[in-house]
Amino acid sequence: MKLHREGTAILIGCLILFAIATGILHYFFPVYGFYFALPLWILYGFIVWFFRNPIRESHSSENCVIAPVDGKVVVLEEVFESEFLNQKCIQLSIFMTPLNVHVTRYPVNGKVIYSKYHPGKFLVAFHPKSSELNERTTVVVENADHTKILFRQIAGAVARRIVCYSKENDDAVAGKEYGFIKFGSRVDIFLPLDTEINVKVGDKTKGGIQKIAQLK
Repeated sequence: MKLHREGTAILIGCLILFAIATGILHYFFPVYGFYFALPLWILYGFIVWFFRNPIRESHSSENCVIAPVDGKVVVLEEVFESEFLNQKCIQLSIFMTPLNVHVTRYPVNGKVIYSKYHPGKFLVAFHPKSSELNERTTVVVENADHTKILFRQIAGAVARRIVCYSKENDDAVAGKEYGFIKFGSRVDIFLPLDTEINVKVGDKTKGGIQKIAQLK
């Protein structure tokens, strides 16, 4: 287990702030200052836990689709993807709570052929229109069979910061990190209609490890 680099500034800043606050409380309340400061350190423990970055090794075949994040499947339906693919696809959406690991990982192997950031709203992440209206990033990977897989990081009502490291012409390796979402949100994946899906709505996913679909 290690901590994600996106949390470095926040963790250092909170450590300094909470230490100063604890010192002030202890100065004015020598007996009970520690107890008054305890909630701050419980909060700090949660922040440390949020930025955890577990080391995970993916053992996938070329046509496997790996879960990009930890979370719960909330959408599994046929839709028309209009940003890049311009065709009907299977949309598979995974919702993350603040307690989930928030590292986002490539779901497939291939070459990044499209990467774009979209400013937008901050509707709750399970809102049907959040995939189209919320702040988001879109990445498309083309695999060795020339199949194109589109996936999105989507900000939510709590998540106000999404980070995407993926750039066009990057090599995508299934299970490897390509971004981070701070404080809860969701990831959408758009798959070909003939894809064999291995999960259903309500299932929990394990990012970087679990095989959630098989491309034909």
